[in-house]
Amino acid sequence: MTESFWYDVEVLHLLVSPAHAYFGRARDGAADVPTTDADRVNLVAGKGIVGDRFFGKAAHMDAAVTLMAVEALEDIAADLAAAPFDPLLTRRNVILRGAQLHPLLGLEFELESRDDVVRLKAGRPAHPCVWMDRMLAPGAHAAMRGRGGVRCQPLSDGTLHRGSAVLISPVPLEPERAGEATIRRPSRLP
Repeated sequence: MTESFWYDVEVLHLLVSPAHAYFGRARDGAADVPTTDADRVNLVAGKGIVGDRFFGKAAHMDAAVTLMAVEALEDIAADLAAAPFDPLLTRRNVILRGAQLHPLLGLEFELESRDDVVRLKAGRPAHPCVWMDRMLAPGAHAAMRGRGGVRCQPLSDGTLHRGSAVLISPVPLEPERAGEATIRRPSRLP
């Protein structure tokens, strides 16, 4: 039997939006699209979050759900001497407190909330886009590199609920390092 590591986390936000808000040039502004900060979301294995813009899209099957640690946003705001950021502006689906996510890349893990369990596979980092400079603060795009979260594939049907949750990991994590940047790669973008 494989060892599991259990971590108490908090699901702070569950973003669901049927359309993309950040496309084209940032100077033209974001699209006005409906966005819900839900109390719960339903996930379908291999498809994503019901009602979300990435649900069932072939190009996003392995990355339909994006998780991010709120500590990363708090550290970025502090680094930039900015006011606290609205986590929903990042357009990440699941904002967690107390979850170091980068060590999960390439691995399967579970989130349990209110007796519901969702199994996910963390496929790749969620790289920030240049829109973050406009939506969060100047310099946020660069500061968010290495701490933009992880893109995941849902492996089971289930429901995620806002509030207390448990992250069940196949590897040890260090929740106190949730906001730290991982290896940053240079970018051609400013």
